[in-house]
Amino acid sequence: MGAARAWTSRHRRSVPWLVLGLWVVVLAIASPFAAKLADVQRDRAVDYLPASADSTQVAKIQERLPGGAATEMVIVYHRDGGLTAKDRATAAEQLERIAGAHRLTGEPRGVPSEDGTTVMYPVASTEPGTDEKARDALVGDVRDIARGADGLSVDVGGEGALATDASEVYNSLGGPLLYTTAAVVALLLILIYRSPFLWLVPLAVAGLADYLSMGVAYGLNQGFGTSVSGQSSGIMTILVFGAGTDYALLLVSRYREELRRTERPYDAMTAALRGCGPAVLASSGTVAAGLLCLLAADLNSSRGMGPLGTVGVLCALVAMLTLLPALLVLLGRRVFWPLVPRYGSTPKARRSLFAAMGSSAGRRPLTVLAGGAVLLGALALGALNLPGGLKQGDSFTSEPDAVAAMKTLAAAYPGHGTQPLTVITPTDRADATLAEVRRTPGVDSAERGRGGGGWTELSVTAGAPPQSAGETATIEALRDRLDGSYVGGPSAEQLDLRDTNARDRLIVVPLVLVSVLLILVVLLRSLVAPLLLVAAVVAVWGAALGIGGLVFGPLFGFEGTDPGLGLLSFVFLVALGVDYGIFLMHRMREESLNGAEPVAAALTALRTTGGVIASAGLVLAATFAVLTSMPLVQLVELGFVIAVGVLLDTFLVRTYLVTSASVALRRRVWWPGSLSREPGTPVRPERQPEPV
Repeated sequence: MGAARAWTSRHRRSVPWLVLGLWVVVLAIASPFAAKLADVQRDRAVDYLPASADSTQVAKIQERLPGGAATEMVIVYHRDGGLTAKDRATAAEQLERIAGAHRLTGEPRGVPSEDGTTVMYPVASTEPGTDEKARDALVGDVRDIARGADGLSVDVGGEGALATDASEVYNSLGGPLLYTTAAVVALLLILIYRSPFLWLVPLAVAGLADYLSMGVAYGLNQGFGTSVSGQSSGIMTILVFGAGTDYALLLVSRYREELRRTERPYDAMTAALRGCGPAVLASSGTVAAGLLCLLAADLNSSRGMGPLGTVGVLCALVAMLTLLPALLVLLGRRVFWPLVPRYGSTPKARRSLFAAMGSSAGRRPLTVLAGGAVLLGALALGALNLPGGLKQGDSFTSEPDAVAAMKTLAAAYPGHGTQPLTVITPTDRADATLAEVRRTPGVDSAERGRGGGGWTELSVTAGAPPQSAGETATIEALRDRLDGSYVGGPSAEQLDLRDTNARDRLIVVPLVLVSVLLILVVLLRSLVAPLLLVAAVVAVWGAALGIGGLVFGPLFGFEGTDPGLGLLSFVFLVALGVDYGIFLMHRMREESLNGAEPVAAALTALRTTGGVIASAGLVLAATFAVLTSMPLVQLVELGFVIAVGVLLDTFLVRTYLVTSASVALRRRVWWPGSLSREPGTPVRPERQPEPV
């Protein structure tokens, strides 16, 4: 007997060390791959475009033409009082130097404005091909050569320059995004735990999980061709820290409780994992299922974000259910200092804010439910005030060189196209296509360009400004009239992004709802409760978008809304919002299984899980709010809507509306499961679950 007890004791001491050793091996294997993730990150237009759109086909065919993909730029010379002869000589000299230093596709020709203040030189080079670093180097060198002085302003714009400016922003996101996220999570954990040491443990584990996710993401890219962009890798980091910290909060809270009831930390952690593990697994499963629905999207950027987001959540889950418990057991009770949970002690009785909130919801459940529904509905109306589609020039929170060039062109060439469209047509029909293009209403001019591989490139200038209604009509007219040809270019790409996002919403949104609903039905063994949770998160999404509509234009000064905002915010808010519903309803179900009456079960669940859910919601909202400090409008909008939605879900929907609905429905909330019937005989599960 003594030998068996000694063996058990040694076994308990060795398991955490074995887990720690296994993680060292895993991280050592993943390290070389994680370091290479930045090398496979791509932020070219084709990496974001719809897979089947005209503009995508144009970009792919251009890569196969002689010289490969072309980097197109527009060099803009401007003087407010009018260009002088010296200015024109300066422009000619600089263009000659650029042509001598780089392989251009043609001789640069200046296009002067009618008021004489501006001249633009469209230039293109196949020198970089599809190499983003070479493209950025080309644009940087052109900018070094093309410089103004004595009142002459020179800006380099165009598609290539805009891509370079966007690439610089995405490449700069990794470090600041990681450091800011870690700092925000650290601050919140210190406030939540009130311990100088405890916060370090989950934060360090989240950092290691993020590093592991980078290695796995690189493996997906190499093995399955999963696209990796600056946006998707940034979102992956946010999810690792946000979701991972949520799981850590739930586990540490339960572990603290068990340490008061259990003498040995190993046994306390075993009980904690047994108690909260199913809820954590189910919540991560809903997030993963929701994100994987993005694989059905036709938009490359959305489809690539699904697997990377899933990798982030699953790496966080594995780390928080293995490495975090091992470290906490090895560190023992002292890691909680100064609020050490002593064996046999009881926590100080405090007035529970969530008990008071639950009581108010329990007294008048229908009134609270109706009031909350009206409030969410009123907020959702703000979505009608969302700005129109986001234009390329409005995508930055600060004005880079390429955007300055676009604004100068728009002012100097009013009512004229300054950004060429590209038509790719079969070579044997090139002459007929060129003639048809020139006859198309809205086309100012068209010229024949490169040819090869059975395809010919046509450069088309529209008569309307870029991304205007007139130019959009011209693009649509060209696509209707040119059978077997493709119409692309920057403006066509934006049009395809808008249309494909609308298509993807119709496909992905139902998939997300169905997949999340099925998981909830299996977990809660009910139909009404899952429908209630799904309806709640959909209402939160609508209200969060509505708040965005109230502040994006009037307060933030944004000129447009990213076309992908609706779909991505829906996927994240539904998948992540259901997490907290799982924590609450899972506890409510356990209380009911233990014999509690429906009202008591609902209020007890809120009182016992409210603090953890509030802490987790604050952390998750704060991590997504980090995106609002980034210099890209689409990231600011996405981060704002998700952060606001998580806060609404945490402090209004979970606290009041779900609790009120559960009180009002009573046992019917568990229909058609056995808990929905009045108890004639006690309902006993096969194994009595531990409380979450």
